[in-house]
Amino acid sequence: MPQNYNYPGIYIEEISSGVRTIAGVSTSDTAFVDFFKKGPIDDPVRITSYGDFERVFGGLDIRSAASYGIMQFFLNGGGVAWVVRVSDRNGSGAPTATSATLATQPTPGTLAIDASSPGTWANNRIRITMPSGASSGQFNLRVEEVVGNEPVNPGDPNPLVLATENYFNLSMTPTDSRYALPIVNSSSALVRLRHTNPATTTVPTSVPAAPGNRLVNGSDGTNVPGSTGWNTTTGAGALTGSSAAKTGLHALDKITPFIFNILCIPAAVDLETADMQTVYNEALTYAEGKRAFLIIDVPQNTAYDAMDTYLTDRGFQSNNAAIYYPRVIIPDALQGNNPREVASSGTLAGVYARTDAQRGVWKAPAGTEANMRNATVALKMSDPENGGLNPFGVNALRNFPIYSDVVWGARTINGADQKASEWKYIPVRRTALYIEESLYQGLKWVVFEPNDEPLWAQIRLNVGAFMNSLFRQGAFQGKTSREAYFVKCDRETTTQNDIDRGIVNIVVGFAPLKPVEFVVLKIQQIAGEIQV
Repeated sequence: MPQNYNYPGIYIEEISSGVRTIAGVSTSDTAFVDFFKKGPIDDPVRITSYGDFERVFGGLDIRSAASYGIMQFFLNGGGVAWVVRVSDRNGSGAPTATSATLATQPTPGTLAIDASSPGTWANNRIRITMPSGASSGQFNLRVEEVVGNEPVNPGDPNPLVLATENYFNLSMTPTDSRYALPIVNSSSALVRLRHTNPATTTVPTSVPAAPGNRLVNGSDGTNVPGSTGWNTTTGAGALTGSSAAKTGLHALDKITPFIFNILCIPAAVDLETADMQTVYNEALTYAEGKRAFLIIDVPQNTAYDAMDTYLTDRGFQSNNAAIYYPRVIIPDALQGNNPREVASSGTLAGVYARTDAQRGVWKAPAGTEANMRNATVALKMSDPENGGLNPFGVNALRNFPIYSDVVWGARTINGADQKASEWKYIPVRRTALYIEESLYQGLKWVVFEPNDEPLWAQIRLNVGAFMNSLFRQGAFQGKTSREAYFVKCDRETTTQNDIDRGIVNIVVGFAPLKPVEFVVLKIQQIAGEIQV
């Protein structure tokens, strides 16, 4: 800032260094899209533990492939997940899943109490009481989540209480600081209140006795996996959703300014083949647009002999995806820990996250360190069988003595030998996506700056510093930074015509680390000297 020099003395001016540090983005935040027993519909929720998933979405559900995948994700090292619950929709576009509501509303009927999210999860499991002792003109509310034998007995006077929420001195006057709706609706994990007649501010005085004090009539929707008449085409529509309405897969648009890096839709393999292709092709396009990476699952009972043409038969082509064979077997906590075969994407996303944290995104999520926790392979393959998959871009999951069950492949689905793709390897592609997203987020300050050499010099300085930090972490090939990467932004990349059109071109190149797939040992005998 220029100063007025109007007296003799010393003046201090701070000069900008031109450094705008570019921070690296996340690499393993994983999105799961599926049907779940509870939770908001088409509204992505960020969770950081399996406990979070249990609280918000109800935990494991035998109808939900992703519920097992999310458990496996966190067991294998995952840190952050974005979870989207989907539902089929009626003719007007509304979800067919509905929330349970109080069997008989409190007296007088100005307050309605519903479950916090749609589904059968709350039926007869949420108990409402109104303890005495409230101040004049106010009321107390107690919400309890109860458990019991199946089927639940709503008339049981002493059920096991799983969780309790207490709210004191609530009002039905919208202008009152103790107005019930914002207080309860902003904090309750179990219920939502509705003021059915806002013109009436009379407080409720009581709720009916059991069983009328339970929530009932919640629905999971008309088309739920595993239900009678399950329509996979309708299920595919729920998973893909609508870009305009931001539903299904496209609900992930709502997480801005956050991003996700890995996408898993294990429910897709429970659909008919054509519907599965629809979901995965939509997911491939979406992942490419978001600079994310899709892990494709294979259906149950997929034969080994079908895997060499699996990708080409279904038309799956992308640099931003990988597929693994076989599926995995885990202990099912809902079935007495009996073995259950599940899609592998959740387990693998956790392995990706663990590898990123320990070694960096440039390290292939495969090898003897990439062991799968709480999972075994559904089919044990030999080396020759493994060799029948690798050339086609299908990654193997293997079981070895000592190392147990490990990820044993690091190719994208475009990694077939005949394609000769420059994005053959998963770590190379994911490193590029990481650099692209980091620069995209870190260079937004450039927009509307004067497009000339001072700006270009700043860009070279900041992008160069970011790339050099990766080089020092061992992300690239090369002994020197000159061998490892380059950053170019000058008159050669940005011509006068570009300047006139408001464009600045930045060219960034790097020498990626590629994983070793084949270790060749050449052994020669040294002949002893012949003595005569």
